[in-house]
Amino acid sequence: MSRRFDRVVDFFGEAGFERVRQARVLVAGLGGVGSHCASALCRTGVGEVLLCDFDTVTETGLNRSALFGPTDVGLGKAAAAAEILSKACPDTLIHHRSLFIHEDTLPELIPNGSGFFVADAIDSLNPKTALIAWCLAGGTPVFSSMGASGRRDPSLVRVGNLWETRGCPLARQLRRYLRKRSATGPVTCVYSIEKPVKPMPPDEMDISCSRGRVRNRLPSLMTMPGVFGYALAQMVLGGIVGAGAGHGGGNVWESNPPRMV
Repeated sequence: MSRRFDRVVDFFGEAGFERVRQARVLVAGLGGVGSHCASALCRTGVGEVLLCDFDTVTETGLNRSALFGPTDVGLGKAAAAAEILSKACPDTLIHHRSLFIHEDTLPELIPNGSGFFVADAIDSLNPKTALIAWCLAGGTPVFSSMGASGRRDPSLVRVGNLWETRGCPLARQLRRYLRKRSATGPVTCVYSIEKPVKPMPPDEMDISCSRGRVRNRLPSLMTMPGVFGYALAQMVLGGIVGAGAGHGGGNVWESNPPRMV
């Protein structure tokens, strides 16, 4: 193993880093949030990562992606991201699936006993609900990102239980959809209490998958999707290693409890 992970070992300790190396993580959704999350997980040394997204790279999405450039426009997000990250992070085994996540595809994507940790960066409500409900039913650890678009203030970003969030319209809708499926259990998520800017009319040219739908455009920069994506990656790493574990394997929160950031 190269020295590129020395600082990670310093942070998590040898035993903690070994858990990172043995971990399998599914990143669902490779847009603004998901691309940052996937990059952080691979660069931290997660042993195996499965990238899943049914869409293709669009020109209007380049402004907030951590991975794609103009020459990637039109390519499948999952395959393009896998190629880019495999070159940057050769120590991580990276798979990809161009798959629309829903009830009919989840048994194949996350079979029982798969051992995945799941990073949910999906921005469509029905697939997002299906993924979280499946994980809750099967006992798969799932960490979720709420809406990052249309926000600008990082001081209003929070991490907490999905069922206890406030001020996030997507989280409110997601809870309602999950209740309809009788899905229960804690879901750690990153969200913002900032009121988002109003969406703009749909862009008919921005749909890129046959099962998707044209949605209202949400103004967005790279900054807040980045904040959400890295928070999501940190939540997953905390789940892998043990929340609070760090700085040589000790619990850095013992004397300084975490604040909701």
